[in-house]
Amino acid sequence: MNTILRKSVLGIAGLAFTGGVFAGPVAAHAADTTPAAKPVSVSVQGDKLIPHGVQGEQSRIDLNDEQTKNVKAIIAATKKAGMDERAAVVSIATALQESKLENLGHLGDRNDHDSQGLFQQRPSSGWGTVEQITDPEYSTTAFLKGLKQVDGWQDMPLTKAAQTVQVSAYPDHYAQWEQQAADLVAEHWNS
Repeated sequence: MNTILRKSVLGIAGLAFTGGVFAGPVAAHAADTTPAAKPVSVSVQGDKLIPHGVQGEQSRIDLNDEQTKNVKAIIAATKKAGMDERAAVVSIATALQESKLENLGHLGDRNDHDSQGLFQQRPSSGWGTVEQITDPEYSTTAFLKGLKQVDGWQDMPLTKAAQTVQVSAYPDHYAQWEQQAADLVAEHWNS
């Protein structure tokens, strides 16, 4: 095996081990309904969109016109904020986990506190008014503002960057959407 290939394989194995060590204790306390994580794999999108490879089993949903419109709104807000494609991947993966890219209003008894919008942001936590956080541009800009405040987010695995902003009860769940988010950014970034 040539040296570059061997280093790549060993690096991926190391990331998988490290991810398991750090995610294991947290996941043990959560009521996790997702399939068991698989080792990190190398992304077909390349270093720019998925610099660490995807972590764990990946989920994918078919998007309707409204969800696709929200993807485009997230990308537009990311560009307007002067951030790159990786920021859009993190944002879209987060919105996929939080709302399946649906701009959710108050869900009554099914609601997580007062969480609303694409990112399930809470007015009571200072994210903005209901009208603001249910506006895709505003909610994306608010998420990106939080992401910018995370030192080194560009060098973190997606789930750690998203969790640092969102503070979810299920921090490892963001990772499952990384490939679909990267595919959506690749498809819509220049459209």
